[in-house]
Order: sequence, then C-alpha cells, then structure tokens
Amino acid sequence: MTGLSSALSPADLLALFAQFLVLSLLAIGGAITTAPEMHRFVVTEHRWITDAQFTGSVAIAQAAPGPNVLFVAVIGWNVAGPLGALATMTGILLPSTVLSLWATRWGQARRDTLGVRAFTTGMAPLTLGLLLATGWLLAGPANGHPGAMLLVAATVLVTLRTKLSPMWVVAVGAAAGAAGFA
Repeated sequence: MTGLSSALSPADLLALFAQFLVLSLLAIGGAITTAPEMHRFVVTEHRWITDAQFTGSVAIAQAAPGPNVLFVAVIGWNVAGPLGALATMTGILLPSTVLSLWATRWGQARRDTLGVRAFTTGMAPLTLGLLLATGWLLAGPANGHPGAMLLVAATVLVTLRTKLSPMWVVAVGAAAGAAGFA
C-alpha cells in the first residue's frame, strides 16, 4: 500500500504525527539519525510504504538542495500525500524547535559550567552511533550487489581520508548507478 493510492484514516495520520513528534526529541545530530526508527514504523510495522520507497525517499531528498530534514516530508508524502507530509514535518520540527530555542538560551547563559561542557562532549559519540546506524540501514539495499558494496566502501574511505566535497562522491555514485554498475 502506498500513501498516494490510498488515504490514511485520521487516526493513522494522528499516529504518524505522534511518532514523528517523539522522534523529534530523539533526533540528536539531525532527523537523519532517526531514520532506522522511521523505517521500522512506516515500512516494517505499518507497511504504508515499501523498503525501496523509503530508501528512495531519503536518497532523493538528500540529493536535493535544501535542509537535511526534507527527507521527512518526502516520506510523509509517500505515506499519505500532502497530509502525510504535513503530519511528519510538523511532528519532527515542532518539539525540537521549541526545545532547541529554550536549551540554547539556557546553555548560553551557563556555557562555562562543568555540566554543560560534559553534556556537549558526551553527545558526540551518541551522534556518531546514530549516524552509523542510519548509514547501515541505507546501505542495506546495496547488499548482494558487489559493485554497490564496493562503491559504499570507497565512499567511506574517500570521506574519511580526504577533504574532497561529499558532492563529488554523490556524483560518482549517481554516474555508477546510471551506468548500471551499482
């Protein structure tokens, strides 16, 4: 079932909004870090979209210029059209925006305290772990395709070892995909 071929009930739209509302508070390092949980909810649990639709939603939004969070709107659109996009974007943006504004003001006033410094230092490994989980999920469809897996490994190495813009790596991946190598 896809969002464009059938409309969700108001209760389902509310559940979609509520799920993204909760995920907003867990999105340390950006909304992309909660992609595995989004996938579990919309693909595995509710079967509103397929795995390929989910991965495509993330890929197309990440390739487009603009904020990193655009993939949330594309997922919502694929689940339930414009109302799905509204539900997911409002859910993901509302709590994190309010909390960020409050925490920034509070932290700025106390930036030299041990607690604030310890908190900001401790968030780095958490963010890294969430980003790795997202990368693992997004690389899943490439499993079983040697060319794609080679491209994933090369991307990781180039990103870690050089200062080359990630856009060049994305361009190489797009060319490899278009040529049928991945």
